[in-house]
Amino acid sequence: MQPNDTTRRMRTSDQEREQVAEILRAAMAEGRLDLTEGEQRLAACYAATYRDELTPLTADLPGNGLWALAESPAVKKATRRGLRRHVNIVVSVAMILTGLWIISGAQFFWPAIPLAFLVMGLIRHARWGRYAYAHRIAPWNAPGYSGHPRFHSGHRGC
Repeated sequence: MQPNDTTRRMRTSDQEREQVAEILRAAMAEGRLDLTEGEQRLAACYAATYRDELTPLTADLPGNGLWALAESPAVKKATRRGLRRHVNIVVSVAMILTGLWIISGAQFFWPAIPLAFLVMGLIRHARWGRYAYAHRIAPWNAPGYSGHPRFHSGHRGC
């Protein structure tokens, strides 16, 4: 007996619909979608029952809409706030480690080793922080998605 196609389809959740709706709103704010088309896509998004109904709603947007979302003021503000927090942590750890080095009386500046790794992490955060929003997107809507999430790494370009 052949299984019905609808039994293979995965139902979508409210959170998944809201993620796609957020992408559509960002694309409308960016000017990629006009008001009429954006409202139609939003209505289709909220009416979607299955995950595969959400994919075509953002398929024609650059990066499936992730770029518009990454450029929104709220995401930029959150990225700056996270980066500031990271800088404060690195500076605090640097001060603590330097204080311990002074107290220890060691000639070799051993805090340089952990501080090098902390600074590399900070540079990576500063450089790639704006793309962090891509990890909040439903995996079936991400570029390169080709199957069940258990067999997919979720990274771009897979």
